[in-house]
Amino acid sequence: MNRIIAAIFLALGPALPAASESIYENIKVDAGQTLYDAKCRRCHADDSTDPSYGPPLENIVGRAAGSYPNYDYSVALEASGIVWTPAALRAWMEDNDGFMPGTKMRHVGITDRTVQDFILAYLASITTRDGSKVSE
Repeated sequence: MNRIIAAIFLALGPALPAASESIYENIKVDAGQTLYDAKCRRCHADDSTDPSYGPPLENIVGRAAGSYPNYDYSVALEASGIVWTPAALRAWMEDNDGFMPGTKMRHVGITDRTVQDFILAYLASITTRDGSKVSE
Protein backbone atom coordinates (compact mmCIF):
# COMPACT_ATOMS: atom_id res chain seq x y z
CA MET A 1 0.00 0.00 0.00
CA ASN A 2 2.87 2.40 0.77
CA ARG A 3 4.16 2.00 -2.77
CA ILE A 4 0.74 2.81 -4.19
CA ILE A 5 0.56 6.00 -2.12
CA ALA A 6 4.10 6.92 -3.17
CA ALA A 7 3.30 6.30 -6.84
CA ILE A 8 0.27 8.57 -6.63
CA PHE A 9 2.34 11.38 -5.11
CA LEU A 10 5.12 10.94 -7.62
CA ALA A 11 2.63 11.03 -10.46
CA LEU A 12 0.70 14.02 -9.15
CA GLY A 13 3.52 16.04 -7.62
CA PRO A 14 4.86 17.79 -10.74
CA ALA A 15 1.36 18.37 -12.14
CA LEU A 16 0.07 20.23 -9.11
CA PRO A 17 0.06 24.00 -9.63
CA ALA A 18 1.34 26.26 -6.86
CA ALA A 19 -2.24 27.13 -5.84
CA SER A 20 -2.84 23.44 -5.15
CA GLU A 21 0.09 23.09 -2.75
CA SER A 22 -2.23 23.27 0.24
CA ILE A 23 -4.27 20.40 -1.21
CA TYR A 24 -1.06 18.43 -1.71
CA GLU A 25 0.01 19.18 1.88
CA ASN A 26 -3.40 18.13 3.20
CA ILE A 27 -3.09 14.84 1.33
CA LYS A 28 0.42 14.33 2.79
CA VAL A 29 -0.85 15.05 6.28
CA ASP A 30 -3.81 12.68 5.86
CA ALA A 31 -1.54 9.92 4.55
CA GLY A 32 0.88 10.67 7.38
CA GLN A 33 -1.87 10.31 9.96
CA THR A 34 -2.82 6.92 8.52
CA LEU A 35 0.81 5.79 8.60
CA TYR A 36 1.29 7.27 12.09
CA ASP A 37 -1.73 5.30 13.29
CA ALA A 38 -0.24 2.13 11.80
CA LYS A 39 3.39 2.63 12.88
CA CYS A 40 3.48 4.91 15.93
CA ARG A 41 0.11 5.08 17.65
CA ARG A 42 0.55 1.77 19.50
CA CYS A 43 2.90 3.59 21.85
CA HIS A 44 2.55 7.34 21.19
CA ALA A 45 -0.57 9.47 21.44
CA ASP A 46 -0.92 12.36 19.02
CA ASP A 47 -2.77 14.40 21.62
CA SER A 48 -1.25 15.12 25.01
CA THR A 49 -4.62 14.52 26.71
CA ASP A 50 -4.68 10.87 25.55
CA PRO A 51 -2.86 8.25 27.62
CA SER A 52 -0.02 6.41 25.91
CA TYR A 53 2.86 4.10 26.75
CA GLY A 54 5.48 6.44 25.32
CA PRO A 55 5.50 10.22 25.46
CA PRO A 56 2.86 11.91 23.29
CA LEU A 57 4.16 13.33 20.02
CA GLU A 58 1.96 16.41 19.88
CA ASN A 59 4.29 19.43 19.59
CA ILE A 60 7.30 17.17 18.98
CA VAL A 61 8.92 19.19 16.18
CA GLY A 62 11.25 21.69 17.84
CA ARG A 63 10.99 20.10 21.28
CA ALA A 64 14.11 19.06 23.16
CA ALA A 65 14.54 15.29 23.30
CA GLY A 66 13.70 13.78 26.66
CA SER A 67 11.81 16.84 27.84
CA TYR A 68 8.15 15.82 27.94
CA PRO A 69 7.08 16.26 31.60
CA ASN A 70 6.63 13.23 33.83
CA TYR A 71 7.91 10.66 31.35
CA ASP A 72 10.70 8.29 32.44
CA TYR A 73 13.17 8.70 29.54
CA SER A 74 16.42 6.80 29.18
CA VAL A 75 19.48 8.57 30.53
CA ALA A 76 20.92 8.57 27.00
CA LEU A 77 17.96 10.47 25.56
CA GLU A 78 17.67 12.95 28.43
CA ALA A 79 21.37 13.79 28.19
CA SER A 80 21.51 13.90 24.39
CA GLY A 81 20.91 17.63 23.87
CA ILE A 82 19.00 16.78 20.68
CA VAL A 83 16.17 18.93 19.44
CA TRP A 84 13.54 17.10 17.40
CA THR A 85 14.02 18.71 14.00
CA PRO A 86 12.58 16.98 10.92
CA ALA A 87 16.09 15.63 10.16
CA ALA A 88 16.51 14.24 13.69
CA LEU A 89 13.03 12.69 13.61
CA ARG A 90 13.79 11.10 10.23
CA ALA A 91 17.02 9.59 11.59
CA TRP A 92 15.15 8.36 14.67
CA MET A 93 12.42 6.72 12.57
CA GLU A 94 14.99 5.01 10.38
CA ASP A 95 17.21 3.59 13.13
CA ASN A 96 16.58 4.88 16.62
CA ASP A 97 19.03 2.37 18.16
CA GLY A 98 21.80 3.56 15.83
CA PHE A 99 20.85 7.22 16.22
CA MET A 100 20.63 7.05 20.02
CA PRO A 101 22.36 4.03 21.58
CA GLY A 102 20.89 3.28 24.99
CA THR A 103 17.34 4.40 24.22
CA LYS A 104 14.44 2.51 25.79
CA MET A 105 12.31 2.57 22.64
CA ARG A 106 12.31 -0.62 20.65
CA HIS A 107 13.59 -0.24 17.10
CA VAL A 108 10.86 0.46 14.57
CA GLY A 109 12.92 0.94 11.41
CA ILE A 110 10.82 3.04 9.05
CA THR A 111 13.33 3.18 6.21
CA ASP A 112 11.05 4.21 3.34
CA ARG A 113 11.71 7.95 2.87
CA THR A 114 8.24 8.55 1.44
CA VAL A 115 6.63 7.02 4.50
CA GLN A 116 8.95 9.15 6.64
CA ASP A 117 7.91 12.25 4.66
CA PHE A 118 4.24 11.55 5.26
CA ILE A 119 4.71 10.88 8.99
CA LEU A 120 6.84 14.03 9.28
CA ALA A 121 4.09 16.05 7.57
CA TYR A 122 1.61 14.71 10.11
CA LEU A 123 3.95 15.38 13.06
CA ALA A 124 4.43 18.95 11.80
CA SER A 125 0.65 19.35 11.58
CA ILE A 126 0.15 18.29 15.21
CA THR A 127 3.01 20.55 16.23
CA THR A 128 1.50 23.53 14.49
CA ARG A 129 -2.21 23.03 14.94
CA ASP A 130 -2.50 26.81 14.74
CA GLY A 131 -1.30 26.70 11.11
CA SER A 132 2.15 28.19 11.71
CA LYS A 133 5.21 26.85 9.87
CA VAL A 134 7.83 24.49 11.26
CA SER A 135 11.38 25.41 10.32
CA GLU A 136 13.66 22.75 8.95
